[in-house]
Amino acid sequence: MQLEDYFDFQRPDDIRLKGTRVGIENVLYEYIYRSRTPEEIVNCFYTITLEQVYATILYYLHNKEAVSKYIADWLEWGHQQRKAQELNPPPGIVRLRKLRAEQEAMKKTNESQVSAG
Repeated sequence: MQLEDYFDFQRPDDIRLKGTRVGIENVLYEYIYRSRTPEEIVNCFYTITLEQVYATILYYLHNKEAVSKYIADWLEWGHQQRKAQELNPPPGIVRLRKLRAEQEAMKKTNESQVSAG
């Protein structure tokens, strides 16, 4: 079995563990940024095996420059998506924020009335 046989190369920016919906970026994020062991990582994703985790780490180590860029691009994409969502939140979030602001204003009004009384 070749190392690449563990992966489903859907697009240049989408490499998944074969037979799962788990991207290599998810496994490698846990490994690189959270310093989790392969045994800890396999417990984070119920659809992958320990062998797949080790294969992902080995793939990263053999292709460090390309995979590091892949992960950096994924992190940047996530950052851009969060920023876009903050600038244009869904209607439900807008309603919740408005409700929270109203509750905070009501709380401050009640606190000032109690301290003045």
